[in-house]
Amino acid sequence: MQVNKEEKVTRLNKFLSEAGICSRREADRLIEHGKVMVNGKPAIMGMRVKVDDEICYQGHPVRRVDEEVLLLFNKPRGIVCTAEKREKDNVIDYINYPLRIYPVGRLDKDSEGLLLMTNQGELVNKIMRAGNFHEKEYIVKVNRKITPEFLKQMRAGVPILDTITRMCQVELVDDYTFKIILTQGLNRQIRRMCSYLGFEVVSLRRERIMNFKLSKLKSGEYREATVAELTQLSLALADSTSLSYADK
Repeated sequence: MQVNKEEKVTRLNKFLSEAGICSRREADRLIEHGKVMVNGKPAIMGMRVKVDDEICYQGHPVRRVDEEVLLLFNKPRGIVCTAEKREKDNVIDYINYPLRIYPVGRLDKDSEGLLLMTNQGELVNKIMRAGNFHEKEYIVKVNRKITPEFLKQMRAGVPILDTITRMCQVELVDDYTFKIILTQGLNRQIRRMCSYLGFEVVSLRRERIMNFKLSKLKSGEYREATVAELTQLSLALADSTSLSYADK
């Protein structure tokens, strides 16, 4: 039986994503900056590769990862969400997992709580795309007593980074603490929102990403996602896209 040649050809950015190097978008940046080689030559944006091509990233051979990994990690304060080894306190060295993985989104260095780690690029994109409206839940403590007006403005949307934040759920926990559920992930969004309203974040902890909960996972510890969690995630992502609006 003849094998369809099209089945043996894959876009390079997809190959890098499936190999656990990074997301497709980040792969395009790596290719653009000359960090990826194919058969000894610099890779070209949009190129396709075959199963017998030799692909190298920063001088190291890259092979597609067969074992899919999804970890729940309770990130301590001070750890940086990057796969860049030159960063002293990077999350990859901290976890020291035997397979190549990278974070799903970010938690800034001064924040703590739930971080997903994986080697599945498409999964990263589907979870993180703001257009998919997937929930992330945080507990936040601020430096001033929380007012009803503060809660109202946080729920309605705050002007930061040349946009208005999406309407969200915000509940009072105590005089200085609130819970917030976001469906977008702007850079340092909660801290910027609070700052605009005259409040300073004292502590910020992410409790949940979609159906994944921090629960009793101790600071600095990680665990594999359960079969039940993965099944629920698959159902939740059924109608999600890994494309940005610009790609559609």
